[in-house]
Amino acid sequence: MTCIDRTALAALDTADPLAGFRDAFVLPPGLIYLDGNSLGAQPRRAVDIASRVLEDEWAQGLIRSWNDAGWYELPRRLGDKIARLIGARAGEVVMTDSTSVNLFKVLNAALDLAPGRRVIVSERDNFPTDLYIAEGIARLRARGHELRLVDRPSDLAAAIDADCAVVMLTHVNYRDGSMHDMARLTGLAHERGALVVWDLAHSAGAVPLDLDAWAVDFAVGCTYKYLNGGPGAPAFVHVAERWHSVCVQPLSGWWGHAAPFAFETGFRPEAGIGAFLVGTPPVLSMAVAEAGIDLMLEATLPRVREKSVALGQAFIALVEQQCAGLGLELASPPGAAARGSQVSFRHAQGYAIMQALGARGVIGDYREPGILRFGFAPLYLRHVDIWDAVTLLHDVLATRAWDRAQHHARRAVT
Repeated sequence: MTCIDRTALAALDTADPLAGFRDAFVLPPGLIYLDGNSLGAQPRRAVDIASRVLEDEWAQGLIRSWNDAGWYELPRRLGDKIARLIGARAGEVVMTDSTSVNLFKVLNAALDLAPGRRVIVSERDNFPTDLYIAEGIARLRARGHELRLVDRPSDLAAAIDADCAVVMLTHVNYRDGSMHDMARLTGLAHERGALVVWDLAHSAGAVPLDLDAWAVDFAVGCTYKYLNGGPGAPAFVHVAERWHSVCVQPLSGWWGHAAPFAFETGFRPEAGIGAFLVGTPPVLSMAVAEAGIDLMLEATLPRVREKSVALGQAFIALVEQQCAGLGLELASPPGAAARGSQVSFRHAQGYAIMQALGARGVIGDYREPGILRFGFAPLYLRHVDIWDAVTLLHDVLATRAWDRAQHHARRAVT
């Protein structure tokens, strides 16, 4: 895609079947938001849901709302909706806790299913919390377990040997947006006697998935990125039905009990996915997250992915067209089939550049080392936004507007 102009992109917006979804979100005027891969925009419905839960279900219904307003069923009901977005079966997904806590549960469960093996295989460039959780589990189990890291995706096949119990991978890389072939790697792991745990944080709501067809064992993911669930919204955990009767997760809290209100002294886990619940669910944040999940179900992921690819390819082409010679290096795979819904570029002054862009109304984010990340959330992003963002990026680079003290000052969250 070369020699793109804004008029051509505006025409794509006119014909866009997802264009109407933009009005379903609260978007500050004059802002181009390219950070939906980190925190999604607020659905307007979320405000109505929060108001209903606060003013009616909590204020008026009080404790009765666990039954009358369906609070008790929220984790399973929303889990079934998420299952439709990731290609899982009803009853295989539950919404609960954080991605990190859910990863702790499924990694332990998977390791117990492979008692003769001691190795967790992952990538050095996996999201750090995933590696931290795996390191902690290896220490806690004290049975010679270890985390084995590879430096390149091409090294994974050799690392999945007879000692490998679990392959733990993130489907879409958080830094560069590169995407694994989930079906192929899951099949390879199974051929070699290992189980798989996939982190879907950067693919749920952005990329069509088929966990059931690909025979994925376990998966975790967050809801505050492309699913627009809100900051800190509860995550989800997927466990294939074939493992429900034999796997055990280590956090045996009362909400995962077969009969929590029987108040038995001993723990007796629920027979299904509910066994992966732990404590009382955060009703308000969970209820609010349903707004974004429903919007994604309405939009359908094939249409979302089609637009995502178009936005990403246009962004790369426009950067090549307008920012050549200004120090940017494409860090993401150039081909859309190997990439999620983000495009990343390297620059030695990446942090300051991103701060300068933010000051001009283009919000992306920065990751070490030197990575500028631009996420494309097709439900509220327009094609013309891509043109305007790259135009401002060119200006920031060409004028060295980034080279000011306030743009170099590091903030706590980058």
